[in-house]
Amino acid sequence: MDAAAIGSFLRMVNDLIWNFPLMMVILGTGAYFTIKLKVLKISNFKLGMKCVFKSNRSSVGDISNFASLCTVLSATLGTGNIVGVAVAMAIGGPGVIFWLWISAFFCLSIKYAEGLLAIKYRIVGKDDKISGGPMYYIERGLQNKRLAEVYSLCGVLVAFFGIGTFAQSNSIVAAINGSFGISETAATTALGIVVIAVTMGGIHRISSVAKKVVPAMTFAYIGTAILALIVNFKFIPQAFLMILQGAFSPESILGAGTGVTVMSAVHLGISRGIFSHESGLGSAAIASATAKTDSAVEQGLISMVGAFLTVVVCTMTGLVLIVAHNDTAVFNAAAKTLEGSMLTSYAFGAGLGMPELGKYVVNLGIVFFAFTTIIGWNYYGEKCAQYLWGNRIVIPYKILFVLFVVVGPFLQIDMAFIVADIVIGLMVIPNLIGIIGLKKVIESETTKFFR
Repeated sequence: MDAAAIGSFLRMVNDLIWNFPLMMVILGTGAYFTIKLKVLKISNFKLGMKCVFKSNRSSVGDISNFASLCTVLSATLGTGNIVGVAVAMAIGGPGVIFWLWISAFFCLSIKYAEGLLAIKYRIVGKDDKISGGPMYYIERGLQNKRLAEVYSLCGVLVAFFGIGTFAQSNSIVAAINGSFGISETAATTALGIVVIAVTMGGIHRISSVAKKVVPAMTFAYIGTAILALIVNFKFIPQAFLMILQGAFSPESILGAGTGVTVMSAVHLGISRGIFSHESGLGSAAIASATAKTDSAVEQGLISMVGAFLTVVVCTMTGLVLIVAHNDTAVFNAAAKTLEGSMLTSYAFGAGLGMPELGKYVVNLGIVFFAFTTIIGWNYYGEKCAQYLWGNRIVIPYKILFVLFVVVGPFLQIDMAFIVADIVIGLMVIPNLIGIIGLKKVIESETTKFFR
């Protein structure tokens, strides 16, 4: 079988997994918990923010609530929040943002459920370190070790071939080379050294780096986006109008000849949202389990706050993309001629009135977002591997992970992206089975807490 045939087969499998049925199951699960738990209220978001900064030094756990949230965000905030949004909008138009919001609204409750179960079923190992996440709530809650092993294997594959290595290191080196002219070899070598230095320190060093880098890069990116929106404030009403029109009539925005329908805009928006906040993957629960807290519900609320922040970043990217072009025809022309990061760079530059600055803002955002994704997913994959093969696998796993990171910039990774989507989809299935199977536990814990 030649490369073209393999690629065609993988695309068919990917389309089969990530078609509407799986998305509808994810949204349906989110809708069920949203209605049943009634946790998606302003007052609960305020409580979640308070819990982020709550001191629980005497509680069981490895790191603080804030550090655990930053570790979760380090893995969740990646190039998809910058490049992925631009690619989706270039294909499906501004309406993609509306369906991303719909996806987020219902999926926030899934993040809540994952965070709650992470604390409920976590364990303290012989080395006094915390382990938790979907593999533990599937095994201990559902009494299904085989399904937990399937989840863990998918987690290792996603870390190696999906979110954690090739795509991120490729994006980092390309951004550094494009902005500063540093050679691929030099940039890759430096990246490898930094990744080794951080990941070999375990969760404490990863979380220490995350809680410094994640808030800084998030506020810098959102702040720059807000500045671009302020400069172009008169186009903001038009931007929201384009989002609503594009959600229900993309032909009126993109033109009837594009072939983009409402269903394709819905598909792109929902999938972009799921890939953005990673609801259903259960990966964030692995880091959430390490938090110093005695309350499963409080950790669930913190997880919900983290997912909401990723949606804010995606929304800011989308709004800047629209207001910078401030006209449907201009947006369509730019979407046809520019790709991914170039489209976002142009938008930030045009929005700020300083084209060169836009390039640096976006490329630096890509570098930091992608780097933190690498270290976050290194930890997720490590815990999945550790669940399967014990402590002896940790060092070999880390060596292999770093090897994949440093070869990433030199690979043609089109097929790797397809493989990544497939293993991510396979990772969702056992986690959703776990969440749905433990719905009574989630409801009971929530009722007791809010009573």
